[in-house]
Amino acid sequence: MRRPVAIVTALVLFGEAVGVLAVNAVLATVAENQNMSLAGMDPKAMSTGTWVMGGASAVLLIGCGLVALLAGVRDRSSGRFGRIALIGCAVVHGVLGAVTVGLVGWAAFAFMMVVLALLVFTLLSYGPEPRTEDRAGGEAAPAAV
Repeated sequence: MRRPVAIVTALVLFGEAVGVLAVNAVLATVAENQNMSLAGMDPKAMSTGTWVMGGASAVLLIGCGLVALLAGVRDRSSGRFGRIALIGCAVVHGVLGAVTVGLVGWAAFAFMMVVLALLVFTLLSYGPEPRTEDRAGGEAAPAAV
């Protein structure tokens, strides 16, 4: 069950990266075409900042998707960096889910929570692999009293 969930998680993150980039592209284009400014800031700077934010978010989502995809294809845990990336992605989805319920609505909140659940399931199912000295011990653990 963990392999398909990790692959679905990766596909959802890839789709989300495309969506985030598309939304930021629309926002950047609107800000530039409407000559919008915030507190006297140059409209070109606002447009460029929106493009950079969309691109950086998309790259990070694609990176997290690749970590999940590699875990699913290899059927083994990712390294320390991969786990930290997925944990960070899960935290961001949790915080954004809390924000979107008030700003966007319950459907966006439900989507963010589904992605969060997929990330958490992937993290828990591909937990850290035991160290070699933990596996090599031939004796069983004593029974609990």
